[in-house]
Amino acid sequence: MSTVDSLHKVPIAKGPVASGDVWDAPSWREIPSIRLAHHMGETPAHRPVTRVKLQYDAEHLFVLFSVEDRFIRSVVSEYQGDVWTDSCVEFFFTPGVDLDDGYFNIEANCGGTLLFTHRRERNRDVVPVTETDARSLSIAHTLPSRVDPEITDPVTWQLAYRIPWRMLEAYAPVTRPAHGVRWRGNFYKCADASSHPHWLTWAPVDWPRPDFHQKEFFGTLVFDM
Repeated sequence: MSTVDSLHKVPIAKGPVASGDVWDAPSWREIPSIRLAHHMGETPAHRPVTRVKLQYDAEHLFVLFSVEDRFIRSVVSEYQGDVWTDSCVEFFFTPGVDLDDGYFNIEANCGGTLLFTHRRERNRDVVPVTETDARSLSIAHTLPSRVDPEITDPVTWQLAYRIPWRMLEAYAPVTRPAHGVRWRGNFYKCADASSHPHWLTWAPVDWPRPDFHQKEFFGTLVFDM
């Protein structure tokens, strides 16, 4: 599958979107979702159904994940910690179409702890987003901040945040969304240190081992009216 096939239209918000609104709230009910249908590495024994919805307004991009999960853990509590080792959802994106401008990576464990940077490549020109700026995401989550030991029973958890354009512009060039504007990006789900590790993706990543920092495989987000 090519990145052309991994294309999603992001609608403009029809009204206010609160950070605590859940999947079927009026503000989200009619918003189409993306499913993370691909994986990296070996076919996982546990493959949680992971979906994400997006919408935008004049100031923000709103992001809402829903995960039908098991073997859930959340033990990392420090900002910029190793959240990918927990039950984690991730959004990597270039706020435009030029991948040479680098990309942001927002990684959040199910307890709401974030890792947030801008970088040119995986290990090149990495600029951490300050914790003060990260707070502007107003992250909301349905599980407790700490989940330990693992929850082995089936649980659906959600996590939401909003990304202010103005905050992003302090770190990189940003093409602000409007009708027809395109961004490049990908969505991921992982749980590296859980009893059932997995690496799921929206746009397929043709790489010999799990590594989400492969921007050439980013899909396309098209902002709509």
